[in-house]
Amino acid sequence: MNPSDAQAPEAPDAEAAPGGRVVIVVLDGFGIGAMPDAGALRPGDVAADTCGHVLDHARAQAGRPLRLPALGALGLGLVHPHPDLARRTSLPVAAGRAALGYPGADTFAGHQTLMGADFSRVTVARLGDHLDEVTRALREAGHRVELLDGRPLLVVDGSVLVHDNLEADPGINWNASGRLADLTFDGILAIARTVRSLAPVARVIAVGGHADGPLDGFVREGDGGTVGLDTPATGFYRNGGLQVRHLGASLDHTRQLPELAARAGIPVTLVGKAADILECESAVRRPAVATADVLAHTLEAVRAQERPAPEPGRALVVANVQESDLAGHQQDPARYAGILEQADAGLGALIELLDRPGDRLVVTGDHGNDPTIGHAYHTREYVPVLVHRPEAPVLELLPDADSLADVGATAAASLGLDPAQLANGTRLRRAPDAA
Repeated sequence: MNPSDAQAPEAPDAEAAPGGRVVIVVLDGFGIGAMPDAGALRPGDVAADTCGHVLDHARAQAGRPLRLPALGALGLGLVHPHPDLARRTSLPVAAGRAALGYPGADTFAGHQTLMGADFSRVTVARLGDHLDEVTRALREAGHRVELLDGRPLLVVDGSVLVHDNLEADPGINWNASGRLADLTFDGILAIARTVRSLAPVARVIAVGGHADGPLDGFVREGDGGTVGLDTPATGFYRNGGLQVRHLGASLDHTRQLPELAARAGIPVTLVGKAADILECESAVRRPAVATADVLAHTLEAVRAQERPAPEPGRALVVANVQESDLAGHQQDPARYAGILEQADAGLGALIELLDRPGDRLVVTGDHGNDPTIGHAYHTREYVPVLVHRPEAPVLELLPDADSLADVGATAAASLGLDPAQLANGTRLRRAPDAA
């Protein structure tokens, strides 16, 4: 990226003064344009552009541009040029974009990769291609297993369905779903753990809830030859009492950013969905879905680490703004726009708080979720990497990162940690020929 109207960078990399407070805000589902392989599953996804299409829709429907002063000041318009985004900034930011660095487009895989995980051994796979080994493992664990009407999903102990997840791209996740009226959640979770022991996919999700009827009545075909439970149609989300556990692929969490920071004595706070899907035993967890709550928890975590200069102390906060992703799934660009404006206000407050040398505000995404694309799945897009650095003398334009793990490695260096201790990722640096 080399916008003609931007200042030439002089800083050697994106974390020149390590040792402050690092806040990573993930705008869930906020992509800035299709990756080259975005159309491999759905050819129409080559046109995906979550950011651009939300901006276009807002202008067309409301007759005004979205109010995104903080994102503009952080350099979003430099990495995603658009008439409604500022093309200049006076803030000392490093701005670029990142490829996802993992298969598909998934929140769990995105966050794990961002924190430095190596997802090279995780694959995209339909349950139907692994029925024999899954059936064998469940039977060896003492369960009764049969196909549902000859279709490629399993009925375990007459009550729990093991199936493709239809709410993510085909082959990203598998589910073990049951009615709590038939089996306890611990029983559903035990089945899910057995499936997890051999599943090649990013997540096996245990789901227990109260359905409107027998689960086999809500089974349908998905894209890419998948078959699974239409979870929203079951009533699980409406009827209360929902219990969910995400069982991720086997990862060395000791080589991810939160654990690395915690071992160095750095306070770690996980906010929003990040609190549900990231591992760190000593972290303070603030789960939340509402954007207002996510922002409030994030600001509170930053204020809790304020100390008088010259010893401001180090801290790591990772926050996920989930409602943008939900708006994408709902194919609701107006709601998406409102969430972006709300998140932008919170980012503005964070810029003001993170004002000491060494402090970092990193704004990025985990995948795309274009609310105008015509389907309710994630879209495989580049995501922004916007880093505010109070002590930096100039704007820095970053080359494309190969993986979200590079963002995590850069954050590690900003905390004064060795990025090589992460399982994956190389810290971001200005391209040698940048001008």
